[in-house]
Amino acid sequence: MIGLPFFEDLKNMLTESGAALVGFADLRDVTPYPELPYGISIGFALDPEIISNITNGPTHEYARLYDHANQSLWRLGILAEEMILSRGGRVKNLPPTIDKVPENLRTILPHKTVATKSGLGWIGKCALLVTKEYGSALRFTSLLTDLELPVGEPITESKCGECKDCLKACPVSAPSGKNWNSTFDRKDFFDVWKCYEKTKIEASRPEIGKLICGMCIAACPYTKDYIKRSGIKQLPLNSH
Repeated sequence: MIGLPFFEDLKNMLTESGAALVGFADLRDVTPYPELPYGISIGFALDPEIISNITNGPTHEYARLYDHANQSLWRLGILAEEMILSRGGRVKNLPPTIDKVPENLRTILPHKTVATKSGLGWIGKCALLVTKEYGSALRFTSLLTDLELPVGEPITESKCGECKDCLKACPVSAPSGKNWNSTFDRKDFFDVWKCYEKTKIEASRPEIGKLICGMCIAACPYTKDYIKRSGIKQLPLNSH
């Protein structure tokens, strides 16, 4: 393993450059690239004021924030990639978002899988990553590398408990209400096709133009705590 100071420097560099959360993961059981068994998870926090104004679906401001977050994550990923290469490591930078929607609505390795294995959070009933610090008001990117990392403790079970706030907020009832654990496939607790059809409708709005919704993000109690700590008064959601 490369010395811990390097990884502390990497984490500090990413944080100072705008990352809200950074974690390291052992991905040997899930990586699609066996030669790259370790992962870096980078989270970018979404503006709490814009999230607080999501009451009945995505807003123009949220659509712009989504793009800003992806651009910021891409920049952070490049910084991490350059630092790893400078130490002689191999690295694959997974983009924060994809341009073409896969037929099965699955990516080769979800960013939230890298995040849970890094110990940054768990998968909520809405199939988004939930963190204690920011709720689900985050977007993520990931890098794979062959440098042996000081990995975090994976989170393998949901901490949502009996909470059903995202179920009540979802306009298409995509969450089943089951609590995630690491043995579940997404279909075991969430209907991604219902979510996708709804976001396609939102994407057809000229002021939105992308597959987003945001209702479950704004509904999460952990997100609400993040908004409250930011000193912002959140508007009430229109539950469905």
